[in-house]
Amino acid sequence: MKNKISIPKFVIAAPGHCAYYDSLALALHKHGLLRFVAMGTRRGVDGLPDEFVRLNPAIGLANYVAAKTLPPFAAESFRERSFPWFDHWVKKQLTPGDHIISSYAYANESFKWVRAHGGKTLLDGGNSHPENFWNILSEEQRLQHSKHPPVPGHFHRRSMAMMEHVDYVMPASSYVANSFLARGFKPGSFLAHSRPVNPSIFKPLETVRPKDRPLTLICTGDLCLRKGTPYLLESFRLVRNKIPDVKFVLRRSIRDDIKPAFARYQDLPIQWLEYLPQPELAHQLRQADLFILPSLEEGMARTACEAMACGLPAILTTNTGANDFIRPGVNGEVVPIRDPQAIADAVFKWAEKILSPGWQPRVATDWELLTSESLFEQMFIGQLRQLQLAPDKNPSSE
Repeated sequence: MKNKISIPKFVIAAPGHCAYYDSLALALHKHGLLRFVAMGTRRGVDGLPDEFVRLNPAIGLANYVAAKTLPPFAAESFRERSFPWFDHWVKKQLTPGDHIISSYAYANESFKWVRAHGGKTLLDGGNSHPENFWNILSEEQRLQHSKHPPVPGHFHRRSMAMMEHVDYVMPASSYVANSFLARGFKPGSFLAHSRPVNPSIFKPLETVRPKDRPLTLICTGDLCLRKGTPYLLESFRLVRNKIPDVKFVLRRSIRDDIKPAFARYQDLPIQWLEYLPQPELAHQLRQADLFILPSLEEGMARTACEAMACGLPAILTTNTGANDFIRPGVNGEVVPIRDPQAIADAVFKWAEKILSPGWQPRVATDWELLTSESLFEQMFIGQLRQLQLAPDKNPSSE
């Protein structure tokens, strides 16, 4: 009988629930590489056996109460102040040789502990480097005369401190990767891979566009300075001047830092969407013609990926992450940040196509890269093997 070789395992640390972390956990578990997922919630990961999940619902409950009782920015600050509590709880469960995957400020002490005990730390780069994040949004804060900082200062300081303990970055997009390269990280420290959406839910309309529908522009992301909402609203006004019956659809998720701007755009006829489960959200996307998200800073705009998976052309900025999927003139346009006229011009360009007879919203996108869980798993595990963080074969099958 062969002696079993001990394979270092991965710990995933996420205070809240996240579909991307679910995909990571399931891929690692399938290849016998997962020790456990630590979550500050009462619900685990669908499809993952309970013995691979560690839950701390008290953290989630505290944050839920804060979200219901405090203003949004104060609730966000409270949630981020709970990260050391979560971090301490995760650290107590680590064993020497563990590798760990987590994101900004979630697990600073756990990252230090893992490195000191022979493991590797992998940062989920869901946004750009925290210095880049802070700089670009601080500039926007000044431009918009906002009293709200980009994020609470304690969160920014903790995020910056975490960078000292990162071995590998898992950048959500080329925009994220470039922000780390500009700050001294080496190309060999990146694990690049897709972040898929569910193709059984987010899929194109099978019929041609209804003739009687007015041109319908949609954005299902949060409304805030980071998402470029002032420039989105200004572009709507420019579009309406030329296409009076245009329809605007936004999700009613308005952050504190953007509320003053809405007073300047009360004349716009906006249709509001409340929170919707994914199947209903996909239905709303299929009732629209063009998705717009002019973010100033974004790792990978999941809302844009969902829209493109539904067949919509998308107008995105260079800092949206999902612009990696855009082929200008084929499935959307890429515009500079802070440029409402460029957004409006892109809308006019696409309106000619969309309003032509027989238009079917099924633009050419790399569907497999956008939606394939199997490709995601193949890329992720393959890169772990290249870095010698995973064996060539699935240890659970030996």
